[in-house]
Amino acid sequence: MRFPTLTLTLALAAALAMPAMAQSGQQLPQWDQLTADQRETLMSTVRDRWNDAPEHRERMLRHAERWQQMTPAERRSAHHGMKRWRDMSPERREEARALYHRMREMPDAEREALRKRWKEMSPEQRRAWLEANPASE
Repeated sequence: MRFPTLTLTLALAAALAMPAMAQSGQQLPQWDQLTADQRETLMSTVRDRWNDAPEHRERMLRHAERWQQMTPAERRSAHHGMKRWRDMSPERREEARALYHRMREMPDAEREALRKRWKEMSPEQRRAWLEANPASE
C-alpha cells in the first residue's frame, strides 16, 4: 500500500476535521489558530499512519520533506497526478508502473521514442511489451 505525503494527509485531515469551513470555501486557519482538538485530530491521522506502517516511515518523511520544497504550482501538479493515479484502473496502473520503471533509466531520446511507440501500439502489443518488461518494485 502506498501512503500519501505527510502534508497531504494533514491537508485532508484538516478538511475532514473542519467540514463546515472546507465546504463553504472559506480559507482554513493557520496552525497557530487551530484549537487543541483540531490539532489533535490532524496529528492523530498522521500518528496512526506512522505507527501502523514502520516500513513506510522513511518514505513518508521523504515525501513530506519534498512537499515542503515544492512551489504552489508543483503542489497543484502533484495533486493532479495523484488524482489521475487514484482514478486509474488496476490494469492502467500496472502499465504506468512498468513504463515508469523502464523509462526512468533511459536517455531522453530513447524515452521519447518509447512514448511515441507506446501510443501507436495495439492493446495486444502493449500486453506483450508488459510481459517482457514487468514493473519491478
